[in-house]
Amino acid sequence: MSGKRIVVTGANGHIGNNLVRELLNRGYSVVATVRDSAKGEPLKGYKNSENLIIEVADVLSSESWQQIMQGADGLIHTATVYSTTGDAQVILDTANIGVENVFRAAAAAGIKRIVHTSSTAAVGSTPKGVIKDHTFWHDGVREPYSRAKTESERLAWSLAEELDLDLRVINPSAILGGNFFRQTPSVDFFEDAIQGKYPFSLKIPFPCVHVDDVVNAHIVAFENDDASGRYILAPHTTYTIADIMRRIKQLYPQTKSPKRALPNRLVPLAVFQDWIGGIFGKPRTLTRRVVKGFFKGDSLYDSSRAENELGLVWKDFDTCIKDTVEAVL
Repeated sequence: MSGKRIVVTGANGHIGNNLVRELLNRGYSVVATVRDSAKGEPLKGYKNSENLIIEVADVLSSESWQQIMQGADGLIHTATVYSTTGDAQVILDTANIGVENVFRAAAAAGIKRIVHTSSTAAVGSTPKGVIKDHTFWHDGVREPYSRAKTESERLAWSLAEELDLDLRVINPSAILGGNFFRQTPSVDFFEDAIQGKYPFSLKIPFPCVHVDDVVNAHIVAFENDDASGRYILAPHTTYTIADIMRRIKQLYPQTKSPKRALPNRLVPLAVFQDWIGGIFGKPRTLTRRVVKGFFKGDSLYDSSRAENELGLVWKDFDTCIKDTVEAVL
């Protein structure tokens, strides 16, 4: 595949920028799209950047996308708004309108093969106690990000059928690891934990995967002619946020990450504290609805399709922790 031209949307994101770097390392020509030119500047420092073109484009607008796609051999669509507290309509529109615009532009430009970044949020966390595989879908979604991921992936499959596209979908769990331009909800609690801002941790399910494995999955899914369907990336499924914070403290004793977890029966106290913080302008992250969603389901996922069909070998849990901590220290 060396020399092939790939369009990567959302190239300044945690997945996107790591993906651009690795594609360049593997000899690809990359067209990286960002919403404003400043977000593309860090990409210019990557090795083989002479094979990189940075385009400014907004997935909410259909303008310029067909031109961007011209001459490309494939599309990897990662652009999204990853937020648990942002404007719900913006999160939903970016996901759904974004898929519509870039998929139709790709089809019009003659691109057939597309890799779309979804999430285990679209797979769902219920029923509890059941291992969820690629056949599961999140039902009854209310939280904007999970709803956006579910709706946009369903739309992606519908468009693939309508437009005769060769679609492969990656469904990663929480993505850890470094080399991010800004912190995402999957890693933003690391800094606060390290600084001792949490007196206790919470036993909230937190399946995770290293960003390097996510990047590799996207590239292999594009390269493998036999790849198809959805690929769940959740190799570390049994951990909670409490486990992560405890491991941070064990690996980095000089940090103030909490070793003790709040019993589940006392979680309403944490919700109340979060509400108090919201009164004084602190962003809410632990609403009653969010907590209820966490404990309604679990993080049991089946990643065997990615292992067997894409040949993925996962980075271990400690590497996920270490690479994230090193990025925020």
